[in-house]
This record gives sequence, structure tokens and C-alpha cells, in this order.
Amino acid sequence: MKVAIFGLGYVGFTAACCIAQDGHEVVGVDVSSAKVDMINSGKAPISEPGLADMLSDALATGRIRAVTQCDGELEGVDLILVCVGTPSAADGAHDMRYIAEVSRNIGNALSKRETAHPVAVVYRSTMRPGSCDGLIAPLLFGELSDEHKESVQLGYNPEFLREGSAVKDYYAPPKIVIGTLGGEPCKQLEELNKDLDAPRFTVGLREAEITKFVDNSFHALKVAFANEIGRVCVEEGIDVAAVHEIFVSDTKLNISPYYLRPGGAFGGSCLPKDVRALNFIAEDIGAQTHIINTIVRSNEAHKLFLFNRATKDLEPGAKVLLNGLAFKQATDDLRESPNLDLARRLIAAGYDLTVYDENLDPAELMGSNLGYSYSHLPRLGEIISTDVQGKKFDRVIDARGDAGRLAVDCTDVVSIEKL
Repeated sequence: MKVAIFGLGYVGFTAACCIAQDGHEVVGVDVSSAKVDMINSGKAPISEPGLADMLSDALATGRIRAVTQCDGELEGVDLILVCVGTPSAADGAHDMRYIAEVSRNIGNALSKRETAHPVAVVYRSTMRPGSCDGLIAPLLFGELSDEHKESVQLGYNPEFLREGSAVKDYYAPPKIVIGTLGGEPCKQLEELNKDLDAPRFTVGLREAEITKFVDNSFHALKVAFANEIGRVCVEEGIDVAAVHEIFVSDTKLNISPYYLRPGGAFGGSCLPKDVRALNFIAEDIGAQTHIINTIVRSNEAHKLFLFNRATKDLEPGAKVLLNGLAFKQATDDLRESPNLDLARRLIAAGYDLTVYDENLDPAELMGSNLGYSYSHLPRLGEIISTDVQGKKFDRVIDARGDAGRLAVDCTDVVSIEKL
């Protein structure tokens, strides 16, 4: 198949590399010329295990390329995946400007095709249920002639990629959910996913759209719940590890241990914004979701708890090394990273802070990651160090659980990756 992918962030770029790896022709579209140039020159725009090699292979075989404009690129395309960002707006709802813009652009480009070749336009961006038929369909189909309308199928296909294991998750998803206007099959997505072993669900658009809200809110809830239990245990002198071991041994009722280990606060580009967006939806329709409404507040309380724990008995002015800044190890994503919040608190409290994260180069940050990082931590470029071996610190704060390999001069190590 010929596949066009709009938005080359984590979701879009990972999909582009994996789809090309499977033998399809991929053209990626992104408004960032710097990102497009990086991809075409063989450099991955994000740090994610396996993607750099996959990009090199795809470029060598001519199966992938990136452009900034979609005009002329959609002739003969079979599948369009839309993976542009839906960041949080000021009120907690998703900001849908990019979705609206790209939908109109795709419709305009499809209207200029010489032939009405069948194409599925499938969205993966997280958005409020009803967005596909209420916002996207009028913008997309409003640009098309009757002939072209008949050739276009609108769909929604949520992704379940975790940063740090995105390639593995692409090929071994927990489930495959395909939403279409009438709940009918989508042959292009069936072809794309034919070799993947996972439960499959073909549903209406709204059922598919709400899937990520349900999943991410539950994941966020599990993290917040575990951390609240962890705080109680720490204050009461209870062995948190023992309590956790007992709790997660019950896989029949307690489901999964992955998000249920007391430790770091949740962060990243998905859980915080989707919980805030679900809060907005619930308030907008008059629903009473008291537990969901408190998740983010509980997470903020846990960030303060971790700061107090990490700096206990430590005098202002002390030399502190923070091991790990990205919200997940082996990535460079700082968006809503709790470790970035911790770094900001440490600086504000008067500590002499150094940050070590081997996957993070401030000069390589792009787009919303760049904007978020420097707006929340303007001194990022000053405090990052690429070589800390042999240096002396008064305390090491380990946010990744691997501080033992750093070989620094310090016996005072506090782990916040596990309580």
C-alpha cells in the first residue's frame, strides 16, 4: 500500500518506520522543515529504541520520505493516518486547531486527485468523542466533489504506544480498535494489521474515540492510587515493597502490576492531557466524576512529596545530581515530566543542581518538546551535563533506578523511582 502519515511526532514517526519496515511505501507530512530534513537525511527526530535503524533501512530501500506539503502527494494513496498533536487548551479540553487545519488540507489535496482512488482517512490523535463526525467530517468532505466523497472512508484507530517501547508495542498491541462511521470494516487497516496478533474490535467512531480516554484515565488512576498508598506506608513505617508484592500477586482481580508500583509521578504527553480533557467533558455534560477530578491533584501532591523526600536534611546550596530528566527512560521527552518539575523545585529551593540524562541533548529538542522544556525550565541548557563520572555531589537523586552505574563521588543516594 501507499500510506501517507500527517504528523511525525512519537506516534506518527514510529508508525512511519514500522509501516515502511513491513514493505509499504510511506510519505510523512510535517510542518516542521527541520524535522523533515532530519528524517530525509537519515536522522531520527526522537530518541526511541530501534527507530534509527529502521529509518536507515527504509531510506535505503526508498520506502520512506518526508515532506512539508501534501499537494501532489496523495495521488494513488491507499491510507492516510493523521497523528498530529491535540495538546491541552487552557480549560483542559483538547486544542483541536491542528486537527481542523490538517483535515481541511487533506480534503483539499484529495479533491485535486486525477482519479477517485479508494482511500481511508484514519485519525490516531486523541480527541473528544464526536470529533470525527462533528468537526472532521464537515471539514474533510466539504472540500470534496460527490465522486471523491464516495471514494473516501473516515476512520479512527487509537494507538497504544508507550514511549521507550514504542516499536515493541506497535508489533504487539494490547488490542486493535477500528472505528468507522457505520461500524463497517476498513480494508486498508485490516491489510495494515493483518500480521498483528491482538484482540480486534470494529466499532463506531465514538466508541473508538473514547478508548484512549478510558485507558489513559485508568492508567493515571492506578499510578495515583499506588502513590497514595505508598505515601501512607512511608509515613507509617510500612514496607512499601512488601505491600506492592502482595497486591500485584493477584493478577485475576488487580489486573496488571505495570502502573501499580509506588514511585514516580505520572507525566508525559498522554496521561495528564487526557485526564484533564476527560474532566472537561464530564463537567461540560454535567457528569459527576469525583475520582477522575482528583487524579491530577493527587499527582501534584505526589510531586511535592517526592521533592520533600529527596531533599530531607539537605541544606540549601548543596551540590545535587538528578539522574534522569525525561519522563521515561531511553527517551528525550520532557513534556509534563515530573522530573522536570522536580528540577525546577530544586533550583528554586537554592540547590546547586546538575542533571544527567544520556538521551537528552537540549540542542536536539524540537516542536512542543522544545517549547515546553524551556518555558518550564529556562536554565535547562546550563544544568545538563554529559559527563559526571568522578565528580563530587552532596546528594544524588535517582529518578531512573540506575544511579549505581554513574561512578560519582557520593554516598548519599535517594531513589524516587521506587519508594
